Amino acid sequence: MRISRRLARVVVLALTVVMAIALNQAFAAPVYDWSLPARLPKPVVPADNPMSAEKVELGRHLFYEKRLSITGQHSCASCHDQKRAFSDGNAIAVGATGEKHPRNSMSLANVAYNSVLTWANPLMTRLETQALVPLFGEHPIELGMVGKEDQILALLRQDPNYRERFAKAFGRDGINISNLVKAIAAFERSLISFNSPYDRYRFGGDKTAISDSAKRGEKLFHSERLECFHCHGGFNFSDSAKHERLAFSEVAFHNTGLYNIDNKGAFPPRNTGVYEITSQLSDMGRFRAPTLRNIALTAPYMHDGSIATLEEVIEHYRVGGRTIHSGEFAGVGRNNPFKSHFISGFELTEAEKQDLLAFLQSLTDKTFITNPAFSDPMNLKR
Repeated sequence: MRISRRLARVVVLALTVVMAIALNQAFAAPVYDWSLPARLPKPVVPADNPMSAEKVELGRHLFYEKRLSITGQHSCASCHDQKRAFSDGNAIAVGATGEKHPRNSMSLANVAYNSVLTWANPLMTRLETQALVPLFGEHPIELGMVGKEDQILALLRQDPNYRERFAKAFGRDGINISNLVKAIAAFERSLISFNSPYDRYRFGGDKTAISDSAKRGEKLFHSERLECFHCHGGFNFSDSAKHERLAFSEVAFHNTGLYNIDNKGAFPPRNTGVYEITSQLSDMGRFRAPTLRNIALTAPYMHDGSIATLEEVIEHYRVGGRTIHSGEFAGVGRNNPFKSHFISGFELTEAEKQDLLAFLQSLTDKTFITNPAFSDPMNLKR
């Protein structure tokens, strides 16, 4: 039976499309396994930096690579320690040259779900961009490698381990600064933490995973009386979030009445929050609410590490803002004119405080802080 030329062209085109799809599927990178509980959405990943196991593993090596610092003694992990849920235990971070930073090192747990990064920069939304700051930033100095790009590339190209890992992750001639930060970002996105006792209780069906005290604390946390959930809501306990089920990223910053210098609303210089970016007085003292996951491991607290314990944090919110009686930062925080309306204070008995603490402590994921996939690969050689 003869067929028309037009039909023949259609058949050939259809076969070509089918073959192209088959070839793409055959050679496509394998789907990355996030190892997420079934209930959770996947993080959003930039189209120009898809996840792969090879890229994540390269990023892990780079994250712990001390030769990427001006002194050869610091790495990303110096300020983001796994056993502290990738924070550092200091009030403020200290760079490779000993320079003190104005801010506390944030936990990297579930950083893939953050719609904005750092404490108070609404413009910093990509891990790939943020990774350039510790590497090459000058104010303050972190790793101190500004102007050392050629030195970094030479180091990587001369190391057989890195030559092999870059080739696996990015193909031949893949060693460049862009791919370096893409690999670090991919590793950071892999730092998933959803296996706390609270997760096993609330989402895993294990009613004995947390204590009765923690269960009462959960109810307090989500009550309108305490209002904690307004800023620390959702499965990641933060109101700045993005994931595949959200049509839009959720972004929020808050002034919690931590300071009120001279009772005029000011915060300490170099720590004025979003105001540093916008110069709008209404943004004075506004910082991002970090995740509360693993919060018991990440003391001291607040953007400048100025509150030492969780008990003191609860007291800060109970009174509706901190009062500093003397010194250069003296002021009554609860009267800060730019303070969030959610920070109004509340009554809390001692027993209720212990229940709230028990709930917060139930958010500690011990498998996260011991997972060998997140640890220093050099430890395997020691």
